[in-house]
Amino acid sequence: MLVRRAGEQDLAGVGSLLRQVAQVHADGRPDLFRSGARKYTDAELLGIFADDAHPVFVAVDEGGAVLGHAFCEVQDFRGSNNMQPIVSLYIDDICVDEKSRGQHVGTALYQHVIAFARELGCHNVTLNVWECNPGARAFYDAMGMTPLKTCLEQVL
Repeated sequence: MLVRRAGEQDLAGVGSLLRQVAQVHADGRPDLFRSGARKYTDAELLGIFADDAHPVFVAVDEGGAVLGHAFCEVQDFRGSNNMQPIVSLYIDDICVDEKSRGQHVGTALYQHVIAFARELGCHNVTLNVWECNPGARAFYDAMGMTPLKTCLEQVL
């Protein structure tokens, strides 16, 4: 398995993973997410893949098939009025293909993201996890992540 930046050759694989992510969210929170949807179009993905402020990493097998992805965002607070002047890496999404789960693909992606953040000189790595996805929460706990803040809601 190889983890690298995503490119045009990864569109179909990443698109498939985005559908899987969307379905997990739609199943868990149908009041917020549409079933059968996808977060980004192919054109949007190509733009994101080329954006160094939003690096996307893929784990691929020997044949180049996408096993998982990690969407990230570099957050630069060095010009902030109220935050310490740090750079943070936000993980917007990690997904491992349903057929590849249990094979340490997620761990490889996460470790790659951590190494990337260290190379950038980031202060921390952050993410949000949906409460309707206990498997993801357990994975992030196992990776050593701890709560930074809690987002609460009252559905009306």
